[in-house]
Amino acid sequence: MKCRKCGQRAVIKLRQHNLALCEEHFEEFFLNRVKKAIKDYRLFKRQDRLLIAVSGGKDSLTLWQVLSRLGYSVDGLHIDLGIEGYSAKSRKLTENFARNNGYRLIIVQAKEFLEGYTVPEASRILRRSPCSLCGLLKRYVMNRVGVEEGYDVLVTGHNMDDEAATLLGNILTWQEDYLKRQYPVLESTSEKFLKKVKPLVYLTEREVAAYAVLNGIDYIEEECPLSKGATSLEYKEVLNILESRHPGTKHRFLHEFLQKKPFGAPENLNLTNCSECGFPTTSTICSMCRTKRKLRGDFFDATPP
Repeated sequence: MKCRKCGQRAVIKLRQHNLALCEEHFEEFFLNRVKKAIKDYRLFKRQDRLLIAVSGGKDSLTLWQVLSRLGYSVDGLHIDLGIEGYSAKSRKLTENFARNNGYRLIIVQAKEFLEGYTVPEASRILRRSPCSLCGLLKRYVMNRVGVEEGYDVLVTGHNMDDEAATLLGNILTWQEDYLKRQYPVLESTSEKFLKKVKPLVYLTEREVAAYAVLNGIDYIEEECPLSKGATSLEYKEVLNILESRHPGTKHRFLHEFLQKKPFGAPENLNLTNCSECGFPTTSTICSMCRTKRKLRGDFFDATPP
């Protein structure tokens, strides 16, 4: 198999693009896809200070390196969730990556925001799905740290597979509010609500993994043990079957949706500041602070955080 660009030995075949590429031209392709997302969706400006959420997985570590290679000012934020075995390994890989590349890394422990409990401990106490609690914690911490540290944009490593699976799930359950908000950029609506972007929306999970391997990026390969049985993984499997039979399915499914916006633009939320932490919320007390109250046993709130 030869590279479509130069005739040298190809290292990857991209069926959805009808392309086979050598290492040099695959990296060129990869960087161009990230640059295209930045330009098409106006994700950020050259002078913006970027904070990327890094888990220790291939997507976030790869994106951190790519944005740095493209000349952007980007620092990392890692949240130690306290998941036995898994979190320690994820943190170590992230710290090693940052140190080896000379990047600035901020480490936050879940215990700091969960009244001294880890995510697994807190989910048991609250009798709540660990994935649901983890999502709430990450959204809150990423935004709060980004605002307090003076960053302009929060970057996440969601790739095309992630976004297509989310889209499929939201369509199957007709989550119209979520469908309106699903976009590669979520603009800031408050000085305490950071702009959020997803520069990997033009790249598949397989392409990201190939870039990581070719560039010697050491990342955690295991799925989070708490995500076992998650419907999002099942949606990915379904899309992978379709992609294997009809190359380009994921791209068409996701990006035609993003271009057409069939559910319209998201409605402006009537935000106020949480009476306890001061960060944006749609109610008097934000979901994170209500969760902390429950962990302290201060009161019982029937409204799910």
